[in-house]
Amino acid sequence: MSKTHLYGATKVEETQGGQAPVASLEEFRWKSRVLVIFADTDNSRAARQENQLLADRTGLQERDMVVFKISGSTVKPIFGAGGDLNETALRKELRGPEAGEFAAALVGKDGTVKLKVSEPVSNGELFAIIDSMPMRAAEALKPDR
Repeated sequence: MSKTHLYGATKVEETQGGQAPVASLEEFRWKSRVLVIFADTDNSRAARQENQLLADRTGLQERDMVVFKISGSTVKPIFGAGGDLNETALRKELRGPEAGEFAAALVGKDGTVKLKVSEPVSNGELFAIIDSMPMRAAEALKPDR
C-alpha cells in the first residue's frame, strides 16, 4: 500500500512493504540508497533536481547515496559509484514514466522503492524521509558514523 504526502507543492508517494527488491539495482542492496532521476524532455526539472542534490554532497555521502539520471536510453551516474545499468529494466522495475517525463524514485538499502515523486524534491524533504527510516536511525547510532 502506498501513501501520498504533499511536501510544499511536490506530490510524494511513500511506498511501504510488500514490494520485491529492484533486481537491476541488486549490486547496491544493503550498501547504498539509490535515487534515480528520470529526465524530462527539456531536462529542466531533472537539471533542477540534480543541482539541488549536488549542492549537498556531504549530505548525500552521509546517507550512503548514489544518484543516477535516465535521459532517453542512457543511464548516467550523477553521484557515487555505479555499475552498468539498463534503462529499460530500471524504468520497468521502478514503474518510471514514459521517456521525456520527469520523475524520481528512491530505493532503500533493502532494495525496495521508498519514495516516488513527480516533481523535484528538496534535499531537506528527501533527507527527512531518509532520516526517518529505521535503518538510517540505526546507522546514526553507530560510533563510526
